[in-house]
Amino acid sequence: MLLRLGTVLLLLGAGMLYSVRAGKLTPGAALTGGLLGGLIYLGGGFGGLSMLAAFFLLGSAASGWHLAEKRRSGLAEENKGRRTAGQVVANAGVAALAGLASWWWPAQATAFQLLLAGSFAAATADTLASELGNIYGRRYYNILTLRLDTRGLNGVVSLEGTLCGVAGSALIAGLYSLSFGWGREVGWLVLAGTIGNLADSVLGATLERQHRLSNNAVNFLNTLVGGVVAGLCYWVG
Repeated sequence: MLLRLGTVLLLLGAGMLYSVRAGKLTPGAALTGGLLGGLIYLGGGFGGLSMLAAFFLLGSAASGWHLAEKRRSGLAEENKGRRTAGQVVANAGVAALAGLASWWWPAQATAFQLLLAGSFAAATADTLASELGNIYGRRYYNILTLRLDTRGLNGVVSLEGTLCGVAGSALIAGLYSLSFGWGREVGWLVLAGTIGNLADSVLGATLERQHRLSNNAVNFLNTLVGGVVAGLCYWVG
C-alpha cells in the first residue's frame, strides 16, 4: 500500500515538475493538476492516471505541432500554450469528480470509471481535432450550417480534424481496455468522445460565439457530455 502511494506521489510530482519546467503549465495549474490527478487515481487507479497522462502528452504535442505556422495564421494558443489552472479544471475536472465518485461508491465503480474515461475521450478528441485539424484540414465548415467557414473560428470543423479526434478517442478507449478489460466499452468510448467533440463545436458556434460561455466552460461541458454518454451506454447496455 505504501509502495503504491509512494509511486503515485512520485509520478504526480514528476509530472508537475516537468510541466512547469517545460512551460506546459503555470505553477498553479501544475498544483491543480496534481490534486485532480490524485482524485483520478483514487477511483481509477493507474489506468486513470494513464489516460490523464495520454491526454496531457497528446494535447501538448498537438499544440506544439507546426507551431510557427499556427502563429503566422493567428491560431496559436494564448500565453504561449502554457495552460492555467482554469484550463486544467475544464479538461480534467469531470474525470476527477468521476474518480472521487468511483471511490466513494465502490458498488458503482465500473460505471464511474467508464464515465471518467469518456470525459478524457472527449477532451482528447476535441484537442486533437482542433490542433491538428487547423494544420491538415482542407475545407472548414460551420458545424451548424455545414457551409464553408473560416479556419480557427469557434464551431468550425474539418473532416480531417474530426478523424484525428476519433483517433484520439480510440486511443483513450484502448488505454481503458488495457486497465479494465476489453469489450464493447471500446465502441462506447469512441462514440462518447466523438459526441463530446461535436457538442463542443456546437457550443462554440452558438454560445461561445455569442460570448455567453467562455472557452473553459465549453471544454468542461465537452468532457461532461463525453462522460455522460459513456455512462448512459453502460446503464442502457
